[in-house]
Amino acid sequence: MKKKIFSFVICFSLCIFLIKCDNNKESKPNVVLIMIDDLNDYPEGFSGHPQAITPNIKALTDSGVKFKNAYSNDPMCGPSRSSMMTGIYPHNSSNFWQKSWLKNKVLKNTKTIMEKFMENGYKVIGSGKIMHVNKKDMWTEFKHEADYSPVAYLGEFKKGKKGIAHPDVPKPYRTIKELDGLNMAGGPIDGSYGPLKNLNGIKIDGENVRWAYGPSRSGKTFKYVDENNRDLTPDEINAEWAEKRLNQLADSNDEKPFFLAVGFLRPHTPLIVPQKYFDLYPLDKIKLANIKENDKEDTYLHKVSQFETPGRSVRSIEMYKNLVSSYEDSEEGLKRFTQAYLACVTAVDDNVGQVMNAINNSKLKNNTIVVLVSDHGWTMGEKDHVYKNSLWEESTRVPMTIRVPKLTNPGSIVDHPVSLIDIYPTLLDLAGLDTNTKKNELGRSLDGYSLKPFLKNPNTNDWKGYNGALSVVYSSDKNAEIPSNHHYSVRTKDWRYIIYNTGEEELYNNSIDPKEWNNLLFNKKHPKRDEMIKVLKEMTYPIIPQGLRVLENN
Repeated sequence: MKKKIFSFVICFSLCIFLIKCDNNKESKPNVVLIMIDDLNDYPEGFSGHPQAITPNIKALTDSGVKFKNAYSNDPMCGPSRSSMMTGIYPHNSSNFWQKSWLKNKVLKNTKTIMEKFMENGYKVIGSGKIMHVNKKDMWTEFKHEADYSPVAYLGEFKKGKKGIAHPDVPKPYRTIKELDGLNMAGGPIDGSYGPLKNLNGIKIDGENVRWAYGPSRSGKTFKYVDENNRDLTPDEINAEWAEKRLNQLADSNDEKPFFLAVGFLRPHTPLIVPQKYFDLYPLDKIKLANIKENDKEDTYLHKVSQFETPGRSVRSIEMYKNLVSSYEDSEEGLKRFTQAYLACVTAVDDNVGQVMNAINNSKLKNNTIVVLVSDHGWTMGEKDHVYKNSLWEESTRVPMTIRVPKLTNPGSIVDHPVSLIDIYPTLLDLAGLDTNTKKNELGRSLDGYSLKPFLKNPNTNDWKGYNGALSVVYSSDKNAEIPSNHHYSVRTKDWRYIIYNTGEEELYNNSIDPKEWNNLLFNKKHPKRDEMIKVLKEMTYPIIPQGLRVLENN
């Protein structure tokens, strides 16, 4: 009898142990991160463009928590992604521009989110553009490097040979010069937009024009006969890869959790996607952004750029001027560019749909966190700017949505301002992982705060983070290693304050002026100014932005 009781106790204890182990496995959720390049607030549900067709992003957003006021910490691809994936503000690492994060003393000695999940037993799988500069050994497996193609080329591709703009793009826009520090970001990238088309018989300067993949695929020819006889775009290749890989993970008996990141390039320039997406947006029906005439007159980016590094902050001004001067009707250039941007937004929405179908139609749906976000926004003619790398709403605001099984309520909306810096600590919190991210004393701990309280209750007051979102724009190479000497912005729920390193200021009441048309500090004072400066100082501590020091000395 005693032996039977003893055997029962052993069996019972073993069952409890196995149940606990199983519960522990369930407590380690999978994570899917969908990164989209240069996507502003145009998708449906984010109050962006009224004509945008993005049913898949909308469906994901409706199934999770939408962050209505989410912002980039540095609205430029390289520093934005480095900051997000290491959890460190640019002013705390001095990584402001496109120099590789692997050469930055602070960032290279800090664990990326991929490395952190890998050391905690996760399969870390990726493809596409996640970091601006990739490092393959921080992934368990990595498939396709970033590829900005299809790009048009004259003649055969050779290593180092530059592409050209889409043959339909006129001068001077098609001849935009390469931006210093950004490989290929001249005419073939930033100066290019239009639908894929059959290039047979088209010649420029006596040479045949052809489509090709990017240098990461050694300039392999991109076949395009027509819509039914063509190669897949890089984004379509990554969507297909993600769908297949997720289905494999769903069917696998491997209980090891995974972190899977897929990066889509569009709507990054060149704005080239299949014709079917352009057909959704007839040119004569295109609605331009709500642009106020002479809106730049009470702003300062165009002024400080004149004596900072040419071709950096001023890039957005150059692109605007070249675009509107390339057509007899100044609005035609903006309409064509907007059409191409919207076409690319819908194309990437289809890519997102492929990823989400693989999750939603498998067992992964019940134990997979999904995060969709962009690295920064994009201006579409507002304040005479077309580009990123400015501190206004259009350039800094990003679509962000997070869905967590058994935690988030579908259709929830968070109004509180947050930023990309908060994603890393959020995912660690949701996965039950510690926040030790320093490799050694040269690294730095996380600067952001977990958004889990908002995921549980979108209206909570129980959040440890700041009341504002911090963004910075690079000023010049001479200030590269001087964190205080760049341009800063802080965005609270209803207000935005900008301080340039020259001391010029901008203040907007976004609750009544969402397009930031009225700079309340233009040749006048405003009682809200001191409060916003206090928030900015708190968020940039221990540095004091040079612009504030200039004000104090005047």
